[in-house]
Amino acid sequence: MSDLPDTPDDAYGSRAAGPETEAERRRRRARFLRELAEARALRERVQPRRAKAARLRHAMRMRTFRW
Repeated sequence: MSDLPDTPDDAYGSRAAGPETEAERRRRRARFLRELAEARALRERVQPRRAKAARLRHAMRMRTFRW
């Protein structure tokens, strides 16, 4: 058998033994959203034309969305 633990590790280290608290979940979510925004900003710098097209498509979707 392998030496891997039964519970999977996330990208930031091993998980706690018990259920995660609401504060831990919010911290993890905030970190994920910060990294997602950073990745999007990097992609916009690297591929400005594609990013502009994506922004225009998003704006069109928002204009045609019915509340």
